[in-house]
Parts: sequence; C-alpha cells; structure tokens
Amino acid sequence: MATAESVQALRPARRRGAPSGLRASKKNHDARAPRKSKTLTLVTAIVLVYALLPLAWLVINATKTQPDLLGSFGLWFGDSFSLWDNIVATVQYDDGIFLRWLGNTVLYVVLGAGGATLLAVLGGYALAKFRFPGKRWVFAVVIGAVAVPGTALAVPTFLMFSKMGLTNTPWAVIIPSLISPFGLYLMWTFAAEAIPTELLEAARVDGASELRTFVQICLPLLAPGIVTVLLFTMVATWNNYFLPLIMLKDPAWYPLTLGLNAWNAQAATAGGEAIFNLVITGSVLTILPLIVAFLFLQRYWQSGLAAGSVKE
Repeated sequence: MATAESVQALRPARRRGAPSGLRASKKNHDARAPRKSKTLTLVTAIVLVYALLPLAWLVINATKTQPDLLGSFGLWFGDSFSLWDNIVATVQYDDGIFLRWLGNTVLYVVLGAGGATLLAVLGGYALAKFRFPGKRWVFAVVIGAVAVPGTALAVPTFLMFSKMGLTNTPWAVIIPSLISPFGLYLMWTFAAEAIPTELLEAARVDGASELRTFVQICLPLLAPGIVTVLLFTMVATWNNYFLPLIMLKDPAWYPLTLGLNAWNAQAATAGGEAIFNLVITGSVLTILPLIVAFLFLQRYWQSGLAAGSVKE
C-alpha cells in the first residue's frame, strides 16, 4: 500500500507533465518533419504561377511566326513551330546587330559587374577586418548610398560625364556600374562573420603578409559571398536600361535591353517594319545566360545568402 509521503511525491510530477491523452494526440513537429499548411501551399502556388506565367508566355510565343503571333492565343502554340527560324532571323537581322548588342552587354557585365564585385570584396574585407579613423562615417555613407535609387543618380551622372566628354562611349556605362553600395555592404557583413579574427592573427604570427593572408586564407572563405555579389551585380548590369538610354546615342554601343526596345518601337515609326516575333525571340535569348548562371552558381548563391543567419 502506498504511503501518504509517496502519494504527495507523485502529485507534483503529474502536475508538471502534460495529460497522457494530449501527449498521445499531439504530433511531433521538428525541422525534419515540418507542419504542413494548406494556406501557405496555396499562396506559394499562386506566387509560382505569377512568376512563371510571363516566362511561359515568352517561350511559347518565341515559337510562332509573325502572323501566328498576332492571330493565335497567347498561351498556346501556333500552327507552325518556328523557334529555330526565329532564332536565325534574330541573329541575322540588320546585318547581325543583335550579336553586336550581345557582345556589348557581355563587355559591360565583365568590366562593370566584375569590377564592382572586385571592389566590393576588397572594400568589404577591409571594412570588416581593419580599424581606422572614420569607420562609422563610412558605414553611414554606405547605408545611405544603398537607400538612394540608381535612377536618381542617372541625370547627375550624365551631366558629369558630358563635361568629361565620355557620353556615347562604353565607359559611360562601365564606370557607373563599378559602384555597388549594396554589394559592398553585403561583403562587409559577410566578411565580418565568415572570417574569424583569430585566424588572421594566427596567420600574422606565422609571418604571412596581408596580401598572402587575403589571397590564400580569406578568399576561399569569402567564395559564397563573392558569388552572391557577382550574381546581383551581373543581373543589375545585364538588365540595365535607363543608364544606357541617357548615355548612348550610337546603336552600335547599345546593350541588349536598349536594342530590343528599339526593335519594338520600330513598328510605331513611319515606314517601320513590325518584327515582334524577333523581339520576343531576342528576349528569350537575352534571359538564357542569366538562367544558366543562376543554375550553375545556385549552391554558392544560397549558402552566401544564408551565411550568418544561424548563431552557433
């Protein structure tokens, strides 16, 4: 028979624990088996359709001829599958100006986005791992620059470049693209978390120079952040429209965004030829390099965005 002391000892334990029926009915949800939400799934499906529908429309209509494009349903194929013919016509139209625009875009991306990434890596590493007077002011300037939209600086940049005689040249697009405040801020925060200060101190104690420490030790640790900044700057430069619009007058220096817009506006001019099928096909060819870059660099990009989100 249980004594009074044993009964009293069992009562607090029962009060602290949950009822047995509730424990049996309660499901165990953790990171490996997250709780499913029908509302969240529905919202995600709507966002997915909203994002992919324009891309599907673009790909479907790139397979149509000009008559089929104007006389058939937009989200279904036409009478003939003319994707290859449209690609050939796009590349050969107007003496192959599309390839010239593609080369210009690659040039702006390699020099502009590549230079912006290099400057962001160097500046972000220095701001994260070195102490110097005025560092807080630099941080305030970088944050303020991130908040300023690029279109607000386009007109002052044009006036400055016109004084220097650089308008209507590739440098009018490349030089402004070298500045990426968001990329600098991203590399600053990433380097502060990805590179332990103790590792730098150990390298200096072993006699390694600052350049060797940066190249051999820090750059491999910064690889995810570098790829993330590179993707952001590459997309921004590849899709840049307003800056080349006000800087360039010669079609020979147009990027793809400006060139395709000129083709699209051609139908509205007197005696102009409507080539909407070539505009759509050119748009498909324009976004393919970005899709390939994101697919090949996806794992680096995702790890770069997630870095520092979990505190150990």
